[in-house]
Amino acid sequence: MVGYNPGAQGAGPSPKEAALAGSAAGMVTRALISPFDVLKIRFQLQIEPVSSRCPGGKYWGVFQASRRIVSEEGFSAFWKGHIPAQLLSIGYGAVQFTSFEFLTKVVHETTPYDSQTSGVHFVCGGLAACSATVACQPLDTLRTRFAAQGEPKVYSNLRQAVAMMCSTEGASTFYRGLSPTLLAVFPYAGLQFFFYNFFKRLLDPPPTAADSGGNLRSLLCGGGAGIISKTITYPLDLFKKRLQVGGFEEARVQFGQVRCYRGLVDCVIQISKEEGARGLFKGLKPSLIKAALSTGFTFFWYELFLNAMCNLREEQRTSCLTKDLQDK
Repeated sequence: MVGYNPGAQGAGPSPKEAALAGSAAGMVTRALISPFDVLKIRFQLQIEPVSSRCPGGKYWGVFQASRRIVSEEGFSAFWKGHIPAQLLSIGYGAVQFTSFEFLTKVVHETTPYDSQTSGVHFVCGGLAACSATVACQPLDTLRTRFAAQGEPKVYSNLRQAVAMMCSTEGASTFYRGLSPTLLAVFPYAGLQFFFYNFFKRLLDPPPTAADSGGNLRSLLCGGGAGIISKTITYPLDLFKKRLQVGGFEEARVQFGQVRCYRGLVDCVIQISKEEGARGLFKGLKPSLIKAALSTGFTFFWYELFLNAMCNLREEQRTSCLTKDLQDK
């Protein structure tokens, strides 16, 4: 079970184990879901309608966009920005899960609340994600810019992108879109942990029954949690992406119209007026596919890696105790 569990056999995961499991889960998951992330970002940044009934924009559907990206930029375009994205996933997973394990333990030991309730997981999950977001926001901005650019590229590698952004836009540009990111990430991550906990409790077998499908349940519960949480908080993610490419308009001209926003409020007003309510959910379809896979695989790999490390630690501990008894 994710989070501090006072009823679990043996000691809970150490901060190092939680960080390693979170990093590994983020790294493997990112490699698998990168194409959906690129599609989502392209749709989110398109001013024109994303619809086959109004094909005025560059992209108007998942399959059409996929074919166009492959024909114009090659299959590797689905992994544009993969290096900063991987760094983001590794760092984010480490900070988020370490913080979550720590916070749930603190709540259980210092408050009357049970650390394994869904409400506690919502609050702790949201706070853990906020801490990870602040730590990793520069990498998220870099990932978005690499995924957003077409051909010819404005940034050819990570070092050049960092140097160019610092010299032309200032260091604060790495934190563009932080306000909507924090507004979105708390409920989004909180709901992920909430529904994951809820579904796991709902689907877990009774204590007397044999458990043979734990990993599959983690994948299904995480997928369901990802879809629900992403749908509820999606517009805030779109606002974040629009703000992150501010000052990057020259790389977006070939994709269609571009817009400049003075801040979060101006971004919300302009999108609502010009693109309507549907504009707030551009890219939702690939985003839901990505959210289901990303959240499902993240929890799946996290529990798998964490259980493997905890079992290895217990085996080493048992082996040492046995050796000590034999020596005596």
